[in-house]
Amino acid sequence: MNVEIIGTWAGLVWEALNASGMLTMKGLKKATKLKEKEIYAALGWLGREGKVVITETESEIEVVLC
Repeated sequence: MNVEIIGTWAGLVWEALNASGMLTMKGLKKATKLKEKEIYAALGWLGREGKVVITETESEIEVVLC
């Protein structure tokens, strides 16, 4: 796994969120076809750039663009 690949995953996650507004982890998996660990890497990238807000509810993690 390298920085370019994580950047590509981040792009896929951003595009899915941009199209849908808010998605759960399950929704992100379905929209991007990425594995959970790949989504978490992408969210770390986007979070570091200040592009997403991640909220944890009792049963799910929700992600929305800033």
